Amino acid sequence: MGNWLMDRFGLTVPVVGAPMAGVSGGKLTAAISSAGGLGMLGAGSAVSAGWIRTEGAIAAASGKPYGIGLMAWSVADRPEHLDAVLDLRPALVSLSFGDYAPYVGKLQQAGITVATQAGTVADARAAISAGVDLIVARGAEAGGHGRNEVGTLPLLQAILDLTTSTAGGPEVPVLAGGGISGPRGLAAVLAAGAVGSWVGTAFLTAVEALTPPAARDRLLAASEADTVYGTVFDAASRAGWPDEFGGRALRNDFFDRWQGREQALKTDDAAHAEYVAATRAADPTAASLYAGQGVGALRSAPTAADVLADFGTYRHHLQRALG
Repeated sequence: MGNWLMDRFGLTVPVVGAPMAGVSGGKLTAAISSAGGLGMLGAGSAVSAGWIRTEGAIAAASGKPYGIGLMAWSVADRPEHLDAVLDLRPALVSLSFGDYAPYVGKLQQAGITVATQAGTVADARAAISAGVDLIVARGAEAGGHGRNEVGTLPLLQAILDLTTSTAGGPEVPVLAGGGISGPRGLAAVLAAGAVGSWVGTAFLTAVEALTPPAARDRLLAASEADTVYGTVFDAASRAGWPDEFGGRALRNDFFDRWQGREQALKTDDAAHAEYVAATRAADPTAASLYAGQGVGALRSAPTAADVLADFGTYRHHLQRALG
């Protein structure tokens, strides 16, 4: 049951671990790749180029293909991040959220497959024009940053209609991301025509993740209805995220206090200090804890291999659907 994704990267399970900043370090990345998926290092805007090289070396030590995720708006200010990635030459690089087009050719010339996340059909059209190798149809259900306009299933169908050869355009493989919390979801998007799934939330409580203990406890207690989308945490952090891209995270007291007052929050030094202190203390009542609507499926702290083994049972669901 191989496909483009599995054949290109030698995978046994068509799952790519989403590059989650502050969660997906080298250890989790390597563990996902070693278990048959494709792990991705989450290189947030605040990390150093040295961190990328160090964690990338840990990810590469498994000998399996792995990837790195970058934010285009951050690379514009931190070009050394791109230099570090080019030095490492991972199998896959995801560049999203901002003008990534100037970097696509340079990465491809280094032999790196380039992906980007699309939250609308317009995003997918831009990705095709930029010449990316792989599009991630990222629905509104997904955790972390992105758009909130379209759910995963309608978005995936529309992008597949755009990217298949029968539509008259270039045939670009598509991953589905957002709300895919287990093998049933993976089977569903594969049946629709995706080459695999972009999975983040399911790995948040994995033992190899960088998730702090208090955050793990909060994630395990959460239901699928406990997430919110907005720019409150970005306004508080002052990290530089464009307002165009909000984030889906667990609702907490800090979000509720500041929702609707994001512009005032951007210049409120006391609130910024509160948020920074909460982040350092890993306090889930005030710090951001990014997660998608699949968070309700989290029930334990498994290994990455356990998560991949569960996703690997997608074949049974496909076979049952086909009769």
